[in-house]
Amino acid sequence: MVSFKRFTRVAVSAVLGAALLLSACGGQESADSGEEIEAGTESVENPDAYDGFEETVSGEAITNELGITAEYGYPSSYGLPREEKGDEVRSYLTGKWVPKSVGERRPVAVMLNNIEVAQPMSGTSAADIFYECVVEGSLTRIMGIFENYDDLEKIGSVRSCRDYFLYYALEYDAIYCHYGQAVYAQRLLGEPYVNNLSGLAKEGNVVYYRTTTRVAPHNAYASAKGIKKGIEMLGYDNDYSPKFMGKFTFAHDGDIIVPKEDDCFDASHVEPGYLINKPWFEYNADDKKYYRFQYGGPQIDEETGEQLAVDNIILQYSAWDRLDDNDYLVFDCHSGGKMTYITNGRARPGTWKRFGGDEGATRYFDAEGKEMVVNQGKTWVMIIQDTAADKVVIR
Repeated sequence: MVSFKRFTRVAVSAVLGAALLLSACGGQESADSGEEIEAGTESVENPDAYDGFEETVSGEAITNELGITAEYGYPSSYGLPREEKGDEVRSYLTGKWVPKSVGERRPVAVMLNNIEVAQPMSGTSAADIFYECVVEGSLTRIMGIFENYDDLEKIGSVRSCRDYFLYYALEYDAIYCHYGQAVYAQRLLGEPYVNNLSGLAKEGNVVYYRTTTRVAPHNAYASAKGIKKGIEMLGYDNDYSPKFMGKFTFAHDGDIIVPKEDDCFDASHVEPGYLINKPWFEYNADDKKYYRFQYGGPQIDEETGEQLAVDNIILQYSAWDRLDDNDYLVFDCHSGGKMTYITNGRARPGTWKRFGGDEGATRYFDAEGKEMVVNQGKTWVMIIQDTAADKVVIR
């Protein structure tokens, strides 16, 4: 295992020279009790190693970037007020017009169980943003970010926290929903700017319920009713923070971005290279969406029978390391690196960098340093280990 100090020096010098923010956590659940235990709590080499490893930049919000230039003559949305139109507002998640009752309310980010025996998931077709990243054992876990979840009675199954997923949830000022956590997650979960609903905390029996159709730990689900009660119980603010500056610069209404620059290439078939679920996307030119497959077939929402599909795919390459012998991983969620934006059958390489520390968001830039304009609609962000870039297939 690479030592913490050595990895910090290498990563800081390799990724834009910024402070490296890395963390990891994990949990395993008992099939007998149905309750999650904090795997690693008693077996980690040094429970305090995480705190020594991470150098926080949460207080170093970058305020001099408000004038950054976007592509195609667009102004960057960073720091600009959101568009409003009567009773509607521009969604921070999709760029589409949504009712203010939905768009002015903070989204929820739900940790979703992605092992094969837990398929199909429920409620996923309602998610606007998906994050997928490797966890221990080369499995992936998915986090769905939901803006309008009011009608959902079954979301999940829900699994435990990973620090890096929590950092991604913070990019949207989302309320983070998870069923348990390991020792490495405790520091970040305890930060005052983190609002979370844990299945192992006092709100657990309010937010989550277990079904009898699957065995634990694959049978814990959340509902809109439970989530709302949990938010009220813990006194969380439903409105976006005044400091929130958004995540994407979206294309204008009626504009469709089709990358045609010299560094662009065709992207009708996309494989991120994950080893266990072996996912891929197929582009449908008729509706301009990328349809999701994994474990050898379409990935569907059990509640609707609908195959998951998105308008945008982002491959975000990140520095990483193993935190301990239990295979808990750490990812760079702040400093930056390479990325690929995929939309409308085309792919475009670029770079990513997070602004504003823990409570800020990642922005994406082209080869000229201009912020990329993202098409309106749903987005799937896949975090790729930078050492596994050769496993990605785009054609």
